[in-house]
Amino acid sequence: MKISLTNGIYYVYEFKEAHNHSLATGNMSQYLRSHRKVNEAQLANVEVAKSVGISNKATIDLMTKEACGHENLGFISTDMKNCLYSKRTLKAKVGDTGGVLEYMEKKVSEDVNFFYSIQVDEDDLITNIFWTDSKMVSDYALFGDVICFDTTYRKLDDGRLFGLIVGVNNHKKTIVFGAALLYDETADSVAWLFRTFLTVMSGKHPHTILTDEDAAMAKAIHSVLPHSHHRLCV
Repeated sequence: MKISLTNGIYYVYEFKEAHNHSLATGNMSQYLRSHRKVNEAQLANVEVAKSVGISNKATIDLMTKEACGHENLGFISTDMKNCLYSKRTLKAKVGDTGGVLEYMEKKVSEDVNFFYSIQVDEDDLITNIFWTDSKMVSDYALFGDVICFDTTYRKLDDGRLFGLIVGVNNHKKTIVFGAALLYDETADSVAWLFRTFLTVMSGKHPHTILTDEDAAMAKAIHSVLPHSHHRLCV
């Protein structure tokens, strides 16, 4: 339909009935894009909850209950994800990608067995990064029966998670097997990390892996490390 405004009056000058579709019913109108919006208070609640380890899904579920249903919430989970993506400016700034690659290649020149892997999204923007070096790989071969994936180190300024895969040697000292910067703590990101980790560690699965309590984490471990015992840190 095409309309024009003449002397304060709207006129329909072209109408194609074949392009029409059924109108949304009253109880479904809140799901139309034009009716959905994440306000600043809702966005702040999710960001604060995430900073103390509460998943976005858990926070949105609570907000839904407080609003007495999805129809009163005003947005869907995809809307919140898009807002967080923009808010945290996770898109690489000009020169950032080149800087990361330059640093990683510098480490490779210093250690021929240094390994890194970068995952990009559909726009070729960096999302997840994993790296390890020759000492970490050799340590894992000796002491990798039990590992801990620790994501308590967080970079709140840009929203990324900094995670370490660590273990304990025969001197009861903490040793690092690998490190990662993750876009988020979803099952997809964690699964990518562990698949990459297994690749560089010659496919050796840990007997036991310790993590925090997170449904997405458990799902990823069950998918990628089905024979490893998953235990929770306290």
